[in-house]
Amino acid sequence: MRYPILYLLLALLLATGCSKKLDIKPTQSISEDQVFTNDANIKAALNGAYDKVSSASLLGGDLQLFAELLAADGEIRWAGTYNQPEEVYNKAILTNNSYVFSTWSTAYSAINICNNIISAINVVNADDQDRIRGEALFLRGLMYFELVKLFGQPYSAGNTTSNLGVPLIITPTIGNISDANRVPRNTVEEVYTQVLDDLTDAKTLLPEENGVYATTYMAAAVLSRVYLQMANYVGARDEANYVIESGYYDLPSTYAASFNNTANSSGDILAMQVTAQDGDNDMHMFWSIPDYGARDGDVDVLQKHINLYEVGDARRALFYIDDLGIYRSGKWKLQYRNIPCIRLAEMYLTRAESNFRLSTNVGDTPDADINDVIRAKAGLGSITITLDAILLERHKELAHEGQRIHDVKRLKLSVDGFAYNDNKLVFPIPIREINAVGGGVLQQNPGYQ
Repeated sequence: MRYPILYLLLALLLATGCSKKLDIKPTQSISEDQVFTNDANIKAALNGAYDKVSSASLLGGDLQLFAELLAADGEIRWAGTYNQPEEVYNKAILTNNSYVFSTWSTAYSAINICNNIISAINVVNADDQDRIRGEALFLRGLMYFELVKLFGQPYSAGNTTSNLGVPLIITPTIGNISDANRVPRNTVEEVYTQVLDDLTDAKTLLPEENGVYATTYMAAAVLSRVYLQMANYVGARDEANYVIESGYYDLPSTYAASFNNTANSSGDILAMQVTAQDGDNDMHMFWSIPDYGARDGDVDVLQKHINLYEVGDARRALFYIDDLGIYRSGKWKLQYRNIPCIRLAEMYLTRAESNFRLSTNVGDTPDADINDVIRAKAGLGSITITLDAILLERHKELAHEGQRIHDVKRLKLSVDGFAYNDNKLVFPIPIREINAVGGGVLQQNPGYQ
């Protein structure tokens, strides 16, 4: 059996080797005619989009860290010296926060590369056009999904046709800001519609196997997340089931085997590969354990979180106590290891929750998915299945992997006294971006004026 995976870090081609192929100025400042005119250059540019998505500002660690710090709720604590993550942890983010700006700008840089590829798809070799277009749509849809979750009110807050999301730019933007590309923010509904369109098309266009790049199953896995945010449990269930039933993935032999790997595990649907030569693994930096050759980590795991686990839970065994008696997560203890972004276990959890809510048994029963798969892999016995039990298993299984705040928001929970739709749980639009666009086009989020 082959386990396709998105080796995001292998996409450094554009920043390194591809500069020799193209022999042109950086893509941000050149004319479209110079880059997107032949098959080889477009494929090199696509590698550049993968590189952007894999950077520390996005899937290399910051997206995951932001989601956990916003949802801390007494289960973790920021103990580092970096002011910008501390602002996120304190729900007191400044509009000039450099981490927030870097996430915004890097995501839009990746989106713009994808827009150019889609626009010039006809110059790609005919046999590859569907695949290349599918990869570009996948990356664009993924980035807009991550952006709207952070910079807009959650879908669960309602008013999706009036609440503002992020600007939808789906045509190439070249050169300096002009009247033609001064784009205001679209509504949350409009952004979600675009995300669904991109990912649905990508799922259709992408193959089951695609070497180290995006596949139909990766698109389906992200779609399951999108539908879950929208409380579309039929869609979430069916996309998760599509991935599970594909047979392309298996849960690793142990829970610990899902992490700190030099290659893809059997359960990795979307993972970022990191080597000593290439790649960003900021998860190691933020969550590191000194005993494993790292400095002291920036995130403390608190007793409130540890208390969630039963005696004998293999997931509990993945936490370590440092010399100061502080718990650290062992998921990211080794530096040059891959970062799982979507694991097969999440698909089982999504299918179980959706089936339970819908009183259906598509693929399998919630009891089987939770007791025979998730809890069995953690070395635990069976329990009575309720919605709360399923959600608790999700909380423990995906702990510190960058999903908690998004679950908090869709479930309408509170964190640290903040309601799920509190403005403080929404990122500010970077002031640098507002000023660059000018003309009052980009409206700031409430509470940040």
